Amino acid sequence: MLFLLLFFVKSRADDTITNSGGWETELKDIVGRHGPCNIERHDANDLTQKEFLMRFAHSEPVIIYNVDNEEFRRLTMREKMLEDWKDFPVTLNSANTYSYTRPQSIATPGNETMYLFGDIDQKLWAPLLAAYKLPKWSLPDHSPALSFGLAGAGTGVPFHFHGPGFAEVVYGSKRWFLYPYEHRPDFEPDKSTLEWYLIKYPLLPKEKLPLECLLKPGEIIFFPDKWWHATLNSETSVFISTFLSPN
Repeated sequence: MLFLLLFFVKSRADDTITNSGGWETELKDIVGRHGPCNIERHDANDLTQKEFLMRFAHSEPVIIYNVDNEEFRRLTMREKMLEDWKDFPVTLNSANTYSYTRPQSIATPGNETMYLFGDIDQKLWAPLLAAYKLPKWSLPDHSPALSFGLAGAGTGVPFHFHGPGFAEVVYGSKRWFLYPYEHRPDFEPDKSTLEWYLIKYPLLPKEKLPLECLLKPGEIIFFPDKWWHATLNSETSVFISTFLSPN
């Protein structure tokens, strides 16, 4: 089903818009901003391709900060997107793979949440995707495919796994939870990440806690092949993922 993409988030003062791109979230809707970060972090200016391949490409996640994508940030400011994309139809998908710009309620199942992400129309979004600077780290014999997303606070993707990739937060913030493939997390696929986070996560014993971190603007997370991961948008977020597929 086609819907016109609607932006429900109110803009505030100009200085706030500059920092958030105009994607505002009411304080009562913010969730998951505070918590541990137990994923290794590296400066984009210091992490070499050689170290990336040796340390992370096939073994563990890494967060890379000081990533420069200023032109893409400019193009994805709220007012700019309203100006450039207001007349375009957009397909929204069900939420155990996707999300949306309204805040999420804990009562909303994972398969009833809607957001813009995933298998987007590459031709429709080509002008925007072309402005994105791909991560400078790569896997041999893999090709990138981009997916752009917008989501409201409390939305997110329940635990799942697939091939390797990168994910960058452009505006807002997103909490990531990850487990190695052999350590399947305890979750129900059609329950939302928000429900898991508020109900099951606090009861986890120390040995079953995930790798996790809050991803902020200018930061990229890399996840290796077949790592379980779930996401929780802590506030209204704009993000883009680079999925890596074997040639």
